[in-house]
Amino acid sequence: SLPDLPIQYADFAHWQREWLQGHVLETQRAYWRSQLQDLPVLDLPTDYPRSPSQTYRGAVQAIVLSQPLTAALETLSQQEGVSLFMVLLAAFQTLLYRYTGQTDIVVGSPIANRNRSKLENLIGFFVNSLVLRTNLDGNPTFRVLLHRVREVTLSAYAHQDLPFEKLVQDLHPQRDLSRHPLFQVAIALQNTPIEALKLPELTLERFDVEIGTTRLDLEFHLWQSPTGLRGQITYSTDLFEPATIARFLGHFQTLLDGIIQQPDSPLSDLPILTAPERQQLLIEWNQPAQTSDLRLQTFPCLHHLFEHQANQTPEAIALVFETVQLTYAELNARSNQLADYLQQLGVGPEVLVGVCLEPSPNVIAAILAVWKAGGAYVPLDPAYPQERLTFMLEDTQLSILITQADGTIATAGLQTVCLDRDWHAIAQHSPANPKRTAAADNLAYVIYTSGSTGQPKGVLIEHRGLANLAQAQDVFRLKPSDRVLQFASLSFDASIFEIAMAIQAGAALYLAQKDARMGAALDAFLRNNAITAVTLPPTVLRSLTENLPALHTIISAGESCSSEIVDRWLAPNRRVFNAYGPTEATVWSTIALLQTRDTQPTIGRAIPNTHIYILDAHRQPVPIGVPGELYIGGIGVARGYLNRPDLTAERFITVECSSLNSELDDADSHSKFKIQHSKLYKTGDRARYRPDGTIEFLGRTDEQIKLRGYRVELGEIEAALVQHPAVREAAIVLSAENPHLVAYVVFHSNHSSTTQELRGYLQAKLPAYLIPSAVVVLESLPLTPNGKVDRTALRRQNPRSTTEWVAPQTPTEKKLAELWTQLLNVESVGVTDHFFELGGDSLLAVRLIDRIAQQFQQSLPVSTLFLAPTIAQLATLLDQTAACSTPAASSWSPLVPLKAKGATRPFFCIHPIFGTVFPYWELAQQLSEDQPFYALQPIGLDAKQQPLTRIEDMAAQYIQAVQTIQPRGPYLLGGWSFGGLVAFEMAQQLQQAGESVALLAIIDTLAPIPANQPSLVDALKFLLTTAVRSSLPFLLDYGSLLAAPRRSRPSWYSRLQWSAIAALMPEDTRLRMLDEVT
Repeated sequence: SLPDLPIQYADFAHWQREWLQGHVLETQRAYWRSQLQDLPVLDLPTDYPRSPSQTYRGAVQAIVLSQPLTAALETLSQQEGVSLFMVLLAAFQTLLYRYTGQTDIVVGSPIANRNRSKLENLIGFFVNSLVLRTNLDGNPTFRVLLHRVREVTLSAYAHQDLPFEKLVQDLHPQRDLSRHPLFQVAIALQNTPIEALKLPELTLERFDVEIGTTRLDLEFHLWQSPTGLRGQITYSTDLFEPATIARFLGHFQTLLDGIIQQPDSPLSDLPILTAPERQQLLIEWNQPAQTSDLRLQTFPCLHHLFEHQANQTPEAIALVFETVQLTYAELNARSNQLADYLQQLGVGPEVLVGVCLEPSPNVIAAILAVWKAGGAYVPLDPAYPQERLTFMLEDTQLSILITQADGTIATAGLQTVCLDRDWHAIAQHSPANPKRTAAADNLAYVIYTSGSTGQPKGVLIEHRGLANLAQAQDVFRLKPSDRVLQFASLSFDASIFEIAMAIQAGAALYLAQKDARMGAALDAFLRNNAITAVTLPPTVLRSLTENLPALHTIISAGESCSSEIVDRWLAPNRRVFNAYGPTEATVWSTIALLQTRDTQPTIGRAIPNTHIYILDAHRQPVPIGVPGELYIGGIGVARGYLNRPDLTAERFITVECSSLNSELDDADSHSKFKIQHSKLYKTGDRARYRPDGTIEFLGRTDEQIKLRGYRVELGEIEAALVQHPAVREAAIVLSAENPHLVAYVVFHSNHSSTTQELRGYLQAKLPAYLIPSAVVVLESLPLTPNGKVDRTALRRQNPRSTTEWVAPQTPTEKKLAELWTQLLNVESVGVTDHFFELGGDSLLAVRLIDRIAQQFQQSLPVSTLFLAPTIAQLATLLDQTAACSTPAASSWSPLVPLKAKGATRPFFCIHPIFGTVFPYWELAQQLSEDQPFYALQPIGLDAKQQPLTRIEDMAAQYIQAVQTIQPRGPYLLGGWSFGGLVAFEMAQQLQQAGESVALLAIIDTLAPIPANQPSLVDALKFLLTTAVRSSLPFLLDYGSLLAAPRRSRPSWYSRLQWSAIAALMPEDTRLRMLDEVT
C-alpha cells in the first residue's frame, strides 16, 4: 500500500492563503510591480494578421539537439555558473530579439512551485507561471547576457509564490483578447528523467500527442533524453504556417551552434540563418535577370535610346499635348537645336541646368536637350513657393535656367533661356545629334525630395541608372502603338519613369493638363485619348472608373498598393503591376506583376542590375518572414545628396564585401557572400521576404508607431478599412495629443456608414489596440503635389469635429468616466463609448459594479452593464435609481437582453455554473444582427435573495421569464456547461406543457453524476484543481474563489452553492461547512 501523505491539497491551499498575506504578500507584489512596470508586447512577426480574439488553435513541431551539442551547452552552463535552463532561455530570448528587434524581451515559464519538502510527493497541481523579463540593451555578448538572465531568473524564483492570476489582477494589463496577458511566448525545460513504464506481458511505447490547442503564440518545451535534448514547439496556427515554425527551429539550432563557437560575440553577430536560407536570401534571390552589357554599352544614356527610336521610326508620334503632336524626328530635331544652343552657353558634363516650365512639349524637349548637351537638369516647379525655389537655386548654384516668358521664378544673376521668347534664335542651330554628349557615369539630373530638417535635399542621379531603368521596362511589353500617360509633375522622378516608358517602346507620350490630374477630369482624359499605359499612385487610381477599355497596363507606384486596387483593376486584357523604388535608386528597384488578389500585394523582385538586402538594425540579413530595413545596391543607386556629405554618409552605406554578415565567414563553414555593389542605399523602408522570394513592403520605419506598448502598423488598419463596402479611401494618423489613432475615410458615391459601424467592422478584423478612437469622414483626402496622401494636413484636422465622441458632462458621468479610465486602463472615454468594446470583461464588470457601489452607494446587478453599457446610459440609470428612495424588489428579472432587437425567433441561453452570463456576450455579437439573444441569470447571484437549489425550480422560473418575451413556441434554448442541464430540464417541462422546442443547444455539458457523491475534501480538491488548471476565463475570474476574505464573500457563497447544485459537492454541504474550510 502507498504511504500516507503528511498533508492534503486542501491543507496546502489553506496554508498558502494564510501565509501569503501581510508583509510577505506585499513584498512579492512590490517585486513584480517593479519588475513588470511598463511591460512591452512582443511583436513577433506572423504569417497571418492577429485576429481580434484568440481561438487557441495550435499545432506542434519537434526538435532534436544532438548529444554533442547538448553536452557543449551543459559545459557552457557549468563554466558560467548557470543552469542549462538559463542557457536555453538566453538563447531563446536572443532569437526573439533577432526576430523582433526588441531589446526588452518577456518570456513566460512554468515552475513546479513545490518548494517545501512536504509537497514533493503530494498529488495535485502546484505549477505557477513566472514572467521572465530580460534587458538586451547594448547588444551584449552572449556570455554577458547569460549573467543577466541568471540574475532575472533567480530573482523570479525567490518571488515565485504569488499566483499568476493574482499577478494579472494586480498589474491589470491593457485588455487584449488577441493575446495572453503579460507574455505571449513561453519556454520550459523538463530536467527530470522520463522513466520508461514497464508492465508485465505488455509492450509499451511512448507517443507524442498533439492536443491541437495553445494559449500562447509559441510554447517551447524541452526535455533531456539519453540522446540529447529533445523538444516540441506548440504554436498558434492562426498566426503561423508550419514552414515558418520549421525555419524558427532551424534558426534556434543554428544559433545554439554559434553560441558554442562564439560565446563572446555580440548577439547581433551570432549566426541564425541556416545554410539553405542563406543561399536563397543572399545569392539566389539576389541574382535577378541582368540587362545585357552589350545593350547598355550601345545605349549608355536614355537620350541615346531616344535617338535610336527617332532613327528607326521618325514619323511615329512621340509627344501629344492638347492639340500639338510631335513625331520622334520633330522632337529629336527640336531637342538637338536647343542642345547645340546650350553647349554654346557652356553646358557640358556635370553642368547643372534649371528647367522651370509649365506642362508643354517644351518640357520634354528641354530635358532631352540638357542631356544631349552633356549636362544634368534640375526641375523647378513654377507652382512651388518662392522660398523653396530660392533655396534650390542657391543650393545648386545654377548659372543657366530654361524657362518661359511668364515664369514667376527670380532670375537675377542667371543666364536665362526663355523658350517662347528665344526660340527663333534657337531654331537657327543644327538639328543633328550632338557629337559631344554625356557618358554613363555623368550626372543626369538632380531632383529634390523632402528633408526631415524642413529643407529639401537634392538627389544626384547618373545616366547609367537611367538607362537601366528604361531597359528594365521591357517587362511591360509596350509597343510603338501604345499611348503612355505623362501624369507626374516634372519635379518628381515618376515623370522620368513615364518618359522612359514611352521612349524604350517607341510609343507616344500624352501630357495631361494641370486640371486633368484627378477624378472625373483625368478619367475623361484617359478615355478620350485612348491611353493604354499609366503609372499612378493608388490614391489616384481609386478616383477613376474602371470604364477605360483601352487601358491595358497599370503600374501602381508611389504608395502602398492595396488588394482593393488589384481586385478593382484586374481584367482579362489588362495587367496590373506594383512598382517600388525610392528617388535615391533611380525611381524604381522592384516590380511585381499582380495576377491574383492578395491580402497584401507584394513589391515583387529586384529589376535587372539591382540588388535588394533586408537587414536588421545591425545590418545583418534577417530570415524569411522577418521584417527589416530594405537596402538597395546596383547601378541605379544615386551618387548621394548635393552638398550634404553628412547625410550622404548616413544613407549611402559603403560596405566591404566580406563584412555584411559575420555568418558568412569561411572559418565557420559558411560560404562568403560577395556583394555585387559596395554602395548600398539605406531606404528607411521596412520589408520582409516571403517564402517564394517576393518582397512584402511594410511601410516607412517612421510610420511604424508605438501606442500603449504595442507596435502599430498604420497600413494594416488602412488596408482593413478600405475593405468595407462603403469606404473608398482611408488614412490613419496618430494624434499627438492624448495619443490615439484617428481614421480619416472617404466614402464611395451613394454610400455611407457610421463611426460605430466602421469601428465594429474593424473589431471583427483587428485586435482592440488597432481600432481607431475616432473616425472622421472627409469628401477627399488631402494630397501632396505628387499624388500621395498628405498626412501632415490630416493631423491638422479636428478629429472630434465629425465624430460621435461626447465628453462627460454631468457629475455622474464624470465620476463614471473616472472609474472607467482606471479600470479599462484607457486615457479618456466618451459617454457613448461601449464598456465591452473598450476591453471590458467579466472580471472588470464585477470590479466596476463594486466601485459603483462604493462611489454611489447603489448596489446594481452585474447584468446592468448589458442593459446600460455606455456611460450615458449607466449615468441615467444611476440618477433615476437615486431619485427613488425604495426601488421595487420585483424589478429584478433573470432575463438579460444581450441583443433585444431582431425579427427572428429569440435564442435563450442559460448561465453556466458560476451564474454570470458574460460568456454569451461574444456569441451574441457573432450571430446575425437580426437574431435576438437573451441570457438567463440565477436569482440570488448578488447574495440579496435566496437562490433556488433545484434544477427543476430554476427551469420553471426561467420558463416564466422566457414567456414574457415569447408566449408560445417553438423555442430556441441553449446552455453551456451547467446551463445545458437547466436548458434540458426546461425543454422537458415545455414539452410536458404542450409547447415545442425547435432547438436545444447543449454546449460542453457533463452527464449527471451518479448518486455516490464525492466527499467534501474531494469536491474542494476538484474545485481548486479546476480553478488553477483551467485555461478558460474562469481562471482569471474565479481562481481565487476560496482565498477570498470573509468580508467580500457573499457573492462567492452563491457560486459555491451553484457548485453544490451541479453535484460537484455533496448535497448536504452547508455554508457553515464551507465557512470552516475557506
